[in-house]
Amino acid sequence: MQAVQEPLRIGVAAVEINNNQQLQIAKGRANQESHFPMFTKSPKHQVLTLQELIGELHQAFATDLVDIDHVQELMASYKSNPADWRRYAKFDRHRYTRNLVDAGNGKFNLIVLCWGEGHGSAIHDHANAHCVMKVLQGELAEVRYAWPHEKQLDANNPTKEPAAIYEIERNTCGQNSICYINDSLGLHRVENPSTVNPAVSLHLYSPPFTTCSVFNKQTGQRTACKVTFWSKFGERRNRVIQEERDPEDN
Repeated sequence: MQAVQEPLRIGVAAVEINNNQQLQIAKGRANQESHFPMFTKSPKHQVLTLQELIGELHQAFATDLVDIDHVQELMASYKSNPADWRRYAKFDRHRYTRNLVDAGNGKFNLIVLCWGEGHGSAIHDHANAHCVMKVLQGELAEVRYAWPHEKQLDANNPTKEPAAIYEIERNTCGQNSICYINDSLGLHRVENPSTVNPAVSLHLYSPPFTTCSVFNKQTGQRTACKVTFWSKFGERRNRVIQEERDPEDN
């Protein structure tokens, strides 16, 4: 894997999308492969606790030039310890939850996602952001999809509509694995495949976003979806916010 990465410019525009829905980002490991990159290189030093990881991430995002490879290495260096993240892990019996851990001074969000047995997300994009996911407990399955192409309704009608989305690959991410995606690599859906064990994951999004798009697999129809938090900073669950959340798969 290529070790040199041009810095990500957070202050201007972290990412841009052209008309073909392909993300324009700095060259390097982040967009080198279509599947999740898994780290083989040892980080410069071991991050021992979640709070230490948060401190290191704040340093990494201290300027407008951010090395996304370094961010991934920091996430990889932390070894899951339930004593660190248990206070943020708030579950709902009906669907997965997003629990904000740190707001990253507006440059990133660090979020604990809790997946009950069989819970999964809708097919979604990442709103022009980088996403680094680390599994803290259990196992998560990811299905990746190509962006939907438009199709013309008929030869005499110039109107176009989205076509069905097709699957391009599947991946499994086990405990302490690091996974990466941005919109140039496609759309995806994440789920907990277990029917008996819950799963917990730690996600970093940069830049943070409040709305993303979800997609209908059969039609490719795109719908805006508000991103909400089940809890913030380890506080008790906010049932009102959760009940107002847009519907997804489960």
